Amino acid sequence: MLRVLTLSTLFPDASRPNFGVFVERQTSGLAAHPDIDLRLVAPVGLPPWPLSRHAHYAALSALPERETWKGLATCRPRFTTLPGTAGRFHARALTKRLIPLLTQIRRDFAFDVIDAEFFFPDGPAAVALGQHFGVPVSIKARGADIHHWGTTSATSAQVVTAGQTANGVLAVSQAMRADMIALGIPAERIRVHHTGVDLDRFAPRDRSVGKARYGVTGPLVVSVGALIPRKGHDVVIDAVASLPGTTLLIAGEGPARAALESQIATRGVDDRVRLLGAIPHGDLPGLLAAADLMALASASEGLANAWVEALACGTPIVITGAGGAMEVVTDAAYGQIADRTPPAFAAAIAALLADPPPPAAVRTGAARFTWAANTAALVDHLSQLVSLRR
Repeated sequence: MLRVLTLSTLFPDASRPNFGVFVERQTSGLAAHPDIDLRLVAPVGLPPWPLSRHAHYAALSALPERETWKGLATCRPRFTTLPGTAGRFHARALTKRLIPLLTQIRRDFAFDVIDAEFFFPDGPAAVALGQHFGVPVSIKARGADIHHWGTTSATSAQVVTAGQTANGVLAVSQAMRADMIALGIPAERIRVHHTGVDLDRFAPRDRSVGKARYGVTGPLVVSVGALIPRKGHDVVIDAVASLPGTTLLIAGEGPARAALESQIATRGVDDRVRLLGAIPHGDLPGLLAAADLMALASASEGLANAWVEALACGTPIVITGAGGAMEVVTDAAYGQIADRTPPAFAAAIAALLADPPPPAAVRTGAARFTWAANTAALVDHLSQLVSLRR
């Protein structure tokens, strides 16, 4: 039995049910494996008092420090994040908080390996903890943890050093692996570990029924992702604005909402472009299956779960060439890769609406992204690290 201590600051909680839901699904799959015994530590970063008393942090402050989250024994320790420091002290504060906690956990759960599921601040902290407790460490890179924290002056050296020091490193795509190598993380340490998709939940459905649920009658484009500039919702809005009769539904929430609302009003497309806000992940299969296509104009990605989930629903995708796009759109039936401009996205969307591929053909693009394969690869990876250490 392999005893795994999974560490992830990117993990859902009662106040953020969609936050890192893919990490939750991966961790649940790993914990369910018959050869794995797992404990989860999902730290919560909060600023020091009195800022932590601000209403913005009330929901996070109220989270239980220990709970059973969807069957997973979960610790949610608080660690201090200092505003205005660009994150340079996050990993140090996290390490300081976790040493006593993991010492306590280790009394009745002598974990064999630390499985860090985000590169910053989890990665540098995991390396320090692995050295302290004498166990191997794996760190997984997902996207912004490399593209932002790995290139920002205050934290880049910590990210690279963690990647160079960890016993093993995972990347969500070949493209992410290449980005990590470019930063100076040794190629031989990096293993590609693709995400998974629940092919039972994410499956083709009757599109007309799905559209009716959202009050849509004509062509429907869906976009899924946080309302932040990096996701490029503004590009998709402008693209759809140039396609009369086409509706766009955007699922997600974030700081760019006001700017997007203004853009929608300015373009005069309030009647066919809607911001749905954050929707429960359980409702996502129905939304994606209702769409004629899913469009996401990301500036950067690792390998977006929304891409694979759309394909599983038989819904083709229009995406930029960011991250692992070329590893997903490997057949014309799966969609198109377009330049990150409204005209390019409009042309790609129009082409797919005019000549839609059969949903069954689209769905084959998701067949290799299963949670069973994800779990098997992760168990093999962690087991090898422990065997090599021994």
